[in-house]
Amino acid sequence: MDTTSSLYDLTPIAWLMAVGVLIALGPLVWVWRRNAGSGPARRLHALTVLTLFLTFDLTLFGAFTRLTDSGLGCPDWPGCYGNASPHGARHEIAMAQSAQPTGPVTHSKAWVEMVHRYLATGVGVLILTLAGATWIVRRRQRRAPPAEGEHHATLSAWWPAFTLFWVCLQGAFGMLTVTWKLFPAIVTLHLLGAVVLLALLCIQAVHYRQAAAQRLPTPVSPALRNGLIATTALLVLQIALGGWVSTNYAVLACTQFPTCQDSWWPPMNFAQGFEIWRHLGVTGEGQPLDFSALTAIHYAHRLMAYAVFVALGVLAWRMRRIEALRPQARWLAGLALLQLATGLGNVLLGWPLAAAVLHTGGAAALAVVLTWALCESRRVPAAQIARASDNAAGQNNNSQRNQRKAAA
Repeated sequence: MDTTSSLYDLTPIAWLMAVGVLIALGPLVWVWRRNAGSGPARRLHALTVLTLFLTFDLTLFGAFTRLTDSGLGCPDWPGCYGNASPHGARHEIAMAQSAQPTGPVTHSKAWVEMVHRYLATGVGVLILTLAGATWIVRRRQRRAPPAEGEHHATLSAWWPAFTLFWVCLQGAFGMLTVTWKLFPAIVTLHLLGAVVLLALLCIQAVHYRQAAAQRLPTPVSPALRNGLIATTALLVLQIALGGWVSTNYAVLACTQFPTCQDSWWPPMNFAQGFEIWRHLGVTGEGQPLDFSALTAIHYAHRLMAYAVFVALGVLAWRMRRIEALRPQARWLAGLALLQLATGLGNVLLGWPLAAAVLHTGGAAALAVVLTWALCESRRVPAAQIARASDNAAGQNNNSQRNQRKAAA
């Protein structure tokens, strides 16, 4: 009897893995066929970019799952009431829905939650494939070193290995999100983990592209490099604050802008609001959370948004002077404006679903663009950059003089 129960408990995991493999097969076949004649670095780059794109989509769907209150649509893990899909749990879901018609368990919410798990498993399979393919390429290249004049475009296999570890950690946080009943700290860490996963995939994609093209990152001044790092740190903090707002349902604590509750500094309880280790809606002692605590959570995110918006604007302005970083500068400027618009929309329009999902997506996209800019730049002393610019200008002047002599 115990053996049968144990085997049955493993069934949802087996089905989940099977669905993940089926989801991943399409992208894998597409990448293989489209890049059949390319070198290993270009194939790995294509697979990494596609995995990054699908992981970003998964992040958006995760936001949709959270914002539609579908996170507990299936209150167990990894299946749904011990089944591989909500279809097999129709009776249990109907019973839970009849007991609480507006509760967390409904048929539609169960499907949203399970689709999110299916997609997450598919991304996990792609990252596992990427890690395995990178190790195989590295092993082959070690056995067959490049001939003279040739160059092996490679990326350290430790990056995809660490990414594989990280996606497994994300899966664990996804499990805790459900089993700990939307514990705010766990849900926020799950969001931050998704952003880190996007950054890890972006690092690999950029490095593969650089290796395939046999080029180094663009030299930038220490001031600009420090600005990139500082802005990235500010953004990570702001994403954490935004996740804390969302997981505590504090968006509607302030429905005015730029004031809040008809005040520039409304009543706020920061001690309660930022008590990290507590259940949803209550303090660590189990007492209901004060509305002033929700106000403090919301207002802290709003105040930090001002600083991040200014930092992004200044950084984009400085980056536009460097030709190699102009695409990232344009993306930063556009995404900053999108974040401003969706943030205001959430406050003034009563947290509409589309604006809320776009706000999460914009934050994730900003993290990817800043990671891209960091990977495409390297710190070089300002004097060295000036000498390089002078040499380039001198070569350009010599070329123009030679052209005029040839024309004469």
